[in-house]
Amino acid sequence: MKVRLHNPRRDLEVRGGRRVLEVLTEMGMNPESYLVIRGGALLTADAVVGDDDEIEIRPVISGGAAGGAPCAA
Repeated sequence: MKVRLHNPRRDLEVRGGRRVLEVLTEMGMNPESYLVIRGGALLTADAVVGDDDEIEIRPVISGGAAGGAPCAA
């Protein structure tokens, strides 16, 4: 399966037919720190990815202004 990593950007080939959790663990990535996307859809840790899949792995980024005012709806 083709894996596109971000930060730094690079492409890898890894064995499919496994759960997302297994792929991330094998790559030494903390599953709580990354988003896995296939065809524009976010995958859960128990989703199975196949040999023919193309996925993106992106780091979870959070933040914002501390003490900022809430947004008006």
